[in-house]
Amino acid sequence: MAQSNKQSMGISIIPIVDFGAFLNGGKEEQERVAQQIDEAFRNVGFVYLKNHGVPKEKVEECFEWSKKFFALPLGTKMLAPHPPGGSHHRGYSAPGLEKVTQHTYEEEEIAKSREVPDFKESYESGNVNDKAQPNIWLPEEKLPGFRVFMESYFTLCANLIHKILDALNMALAVPPPGLSPTHSDSLFQLRLLHYPAIKAEELKNNKRSRINAHSDFGTMTLLFQDSVGGLEVEDPNNPGTFHRAGAIEDAVLLNIGDLMARWSNDRWRSTVHRVGLPPPKTVTIPGPGVNTEGQQNGGKVIALEQEDDAIVPDRYSIPFFATANMDAVIDALPGCWGEDNPKKYEPVTAWGYVQMRMAATYDS
Repeated sequence: MAQSNKQSMGISIIPIVDFGAFLNGGKEEQERVAQQIDEAFRNVGFVYLKNHGVPKEKVEECFEWSKKFFALPLGTKMLAPHPPGGSHHRGYSAPGLEKVTQHTYEEEEIAKSREVPDFKESYESGNVNDKAQPNIWLPEEKLPGFRVFMESYFTLCANLIHKILDALNMALAVPPPGLSPTHSDSLFQLRLLHYPAIKAEELKNNKRSRINAHSDFGTMTLLFQDSVGGLEVEDPNNPGTFHRAGAIEDAVLLNIGDLMARWSNDRWRSTVHRVGLPPPKTVTIPGPGVNTEGQQNGGKVIALEQEDDAIVPDRYSIPFFATANMDAVIDALPGCWGEDNPKKYEPVTAWGYVQMRMAATYDS
């Protein structure tokens, strides 16, 4: 989707929920938080979680490790290469290797979408016990401590995913044993993303993209992002209009993926999002006169358009993708369908659906 689509400069449409009340509260508080998350997913598909339990210092350290990794020479990063195709989604991907698409599966359409490659680089790792997709690490001496930290950070995020699944059980009244056992293998993916600096003109005129508009494949995604900005979420009630979704201090952004949307029979939205130009700088044009405090009255705030030759700075983000066990069958959950609300999708295994989407993302 080109960068020319409408952008809303208003207040974010994504609600903020205090997840600490679920982690540490009683049943009544937990039910309240579950209801708030349910409402956010029904309306937007996204929610900011504060007090989520991943320590701030660990998040900051992960960003530092990410910057160290991407600062390495290309030849060093290629010592942990992402294998060809999308069936083994681990290791380092250089800029231009991946092209995110939205429900595009025909070869001709996939080839056309890759004419404008995503200008980013990434590194993927997962569960140390995932035999289907073993991790691909750099030699330890190339970046000492990197592997140990990433494995520990994976565990922190995986623990949070299972706590969130407990909240989703409550929101949907899922009968025992609930959703967490369907994710018991923790076949999750920790991704480090770096968007190199780029001229604003290239993004404006769709010569390159950072990440084109897409929905996520799995059940849900955690996103930690820096303060540069650029993430935009499509308004579910106004297709083609995108709202800013920048970083909020000490909060993680959580969104629903395609599999959870199917599981909930579209009760919850797998909302399209993209990464483009950061928000423009703003200035205040003073109004006439001053008030009794000596402050300017009136005035208006205007956005300064990015000059074509302006350099959009590097951006770093850390998504954590959750999906169900490979053999989990994704079929509408009890309570999410009925005579007046029939099932919208045929059953599909988690692995089958994700592999279909990955094949369209990576050039083999």
